[in-house]
Amino acid sequence: MRIVGLTGGIASGKSTVSSMFKYNHIPIVDADVIARDVLKKGTGGYKKVVAAFGPDILQDDGQVDRLKLGRIVFSDASKRQILNRLLAPYISSGIFLEILKLWIKGHKVIVLDVPLLFEAKMDKWTKPIVVVWVDPDTQLQRLIERDNSTEEDARNRINAQMSLDLKRSQADMVIDNTGSLEDLQERFREVLLQVKRPLTWTEFWLSRDGALSALLGVVIGVLAVKKIFSIL
Repeated sequence: MRIVGLTGGIASGKSTVSSMFKYNHIPIVDADVIARDVLKKGTGGYKKVVAAFGPDILQDDGQVDRLKLGRIVFSDASKRQILNRLLAPYISSGIFLEILKLWIKGHKVIVLDVPLLFEAKMDKWTKPIVVVWVDPDTQLQRLIERDNSTEEDARNRINAQMSLDLKRSQADMVIDNTGSLEDLQERFREVLLQVKRPLTWTEFWLSRDGALSALLGVVIGVLAVKKIFSIL
C-alpha cells in the first residue's frame, strides 16, 4: 500500500488539492474530520478538553465551540501544546482505524491529509510527501479574506504552524498554489501521475493483495513440504 502524505498550511489550498485526489478516486484519510469527531459531545477527547479548558468553550447545545477554542490555543503556545497532547492519542487511533479499513477493502493508494504531518511525526508513515505551498503574503491575504479575520488573528494562526517554506524543504513533491485554479489543476495533474505510478515491491507486499499473496505462498510451501515428507 502506498500512503501519500498531504500537508500544507492554513489557507494554502490543501483542502482543494485533497478534493482533487478524491475526485480522481483516491481515498482520503482526513485528520481534520477525525479531529472534529474526537471532539464531539460525550467522547473521551471531549471530556478531557472540557476538563482542561473549562465550560466557557462550550456552545449552548453543549458542543465545543471550535472557533472559541481555536482563538485560545492559537494565541497561547502552552495551551496549544496541552490541546495537542490531549487529542493526539485519539486522532492517531482514528487515523490508524481509517487506514486499516481502506487496507481491508484492498485500496493500493491512499492519501493521508494531515495539516500537522511533520509536527505530529506522521511523515514517517508516508511516502511520497506532497506539500501545498503559497508565499507568506498570499497565505495571509487569503486567510483574512476566507475567515473575515483581523490581520493579528490571521498571523497568530499562521505562526502557530510550521512554516510552509520549511515544509517545502522536506517534501518529495511541491504544489505551488500562488497562481490561478487552472495553474493549480495543471500542477496537480503532474503530481497525480507520480502518485498513481505502479507500486514498488515493498508497497505491494504491504497491501492487502500482497499480504494475501504472501500467505498463499506460505500455505502452498507448507503443503508441498508435507507432500515431500509423505513420499519419503
